Amino acid sequence: MSRSSRTRSTVKAATTVAVASVVAGSLLGATTVSSSAASPKAGASGPKPTVVLVHGAFADASSWSGVIKRLQHDGYPVVATANPLRGVTSDAAYLRSVLDSVHGPVVLVGHSYGGSVITQAAAGDPDVKALVYIAAFIPNVGESAGELAAKFPGSTLGETLNSSSYPLPTGGTGTELTIKQELFHHQFAADVPAPTAAIMAAGQRPVAALALDEKASKAAWKDIPSYAMVAGQDYNIPPKAEQWMADRAHARTVTIDNASHAVAVSHPAAVADLILRAARDTR
Repeated sequence: MSRSSRTRSTVKAATTVAVASVVAGSLLGATTVSSSAASPKAGASGPKPTVVLVHGAFADASSWSGVIKRLQHDGYPVVATANPLRGVTSDAAYLRSVLDSVHGPVVLVGHSYGGSVITQAAAGDPDVKALVYIAAFIPNVGESAGELAAKFPGSTLGETLNSSSYPLPTGGTGTELTIKQELFHHQFAADVPAPTAAIMAAGQRPVAALALDEKASKAAWKDIPSYAMVAGQDYNIPPKAEQWMADRAHARTVTIDNASHAVAVSHPAAVADLILRAARDTR
């Protein structure tokens, strides 16, 4: 049943976070497009889909600022959600409530851990027409983000983390993680200007450790056309892991050779171009 025939959620503009002014770097690296990349359909028509953007761990919705500007310039409606970062199942349920408030077709975009969330949330939703993974996890059923990050060598995230405790609603305590601020620039955003990276480090949102270990129970990419961007200098998720996941999902893939994990901040035009390709292919 289409979402247009379901009762709408009360999720409103509060799910669209105000994006901070983020200085976007120029396109530093060479761009390689795989042979599987599809060209936009000639003479495409129909309503423009809403682009729903989902940030990952150690970030917030302001990381999409430069991308949002370009999408809105092309006339696309955009919603940038505040990912709770508490666990794949609960985060996907929250995202699904956001999707239920959107009228018409959707292009769903996830960065980093946000890829795990969109993979679960989009399953069985006929209004999600494309999935776009930006330096993101693309898990299969039974796989966790932590497991996929360790599948190939190259991640240095573990040695940069701070951990702290927080109370669980069911009682007891859990552990949440942040990147040490003094290490954030090199680890997460090496190709972003240092002043901008310092702001990102101060404003990063912590992720519950259990979220990175929770296994996916659904894999929407098996039924929905997928697109992927590989960040060639990613120190959070090894680029080989990103490429392997994209290949498995038969995603139309673009590689930004010199990009850090914060590719949406440093290369917003390239990220927007991939999203626009996915959006045009749905029309």
